[in-house]
Amino acid sequence: MANCENLSGCPFFNDVIPNMPITAQYLKKTYCTSDPYQCARYMVCKALGKAKVPLELFPEEYDKAQRIIEMRA
Repeated sequence: MANCENLSGCPFFNDVIPNMPITAQYLKKTYCTSDPYQCARYMVCKALGKAKVPLELFPEEYDKAQRIIEMRA
């Protein structure tokens, strides 16, 4: 699969994760370059738009993403 279309501009990785390089590397490999469709941030972005993705939402917070989508849809 191709890289996530939002990776280069994802504020989560560009603003939050730089201080945690090992975690960032793991998350990017797991979600951004392997399967972005499983990323909670990607799911919210696709369902509601980039502006509705909470900065503090981590890629593995699938359940939280589902709640956000259900509440705002």
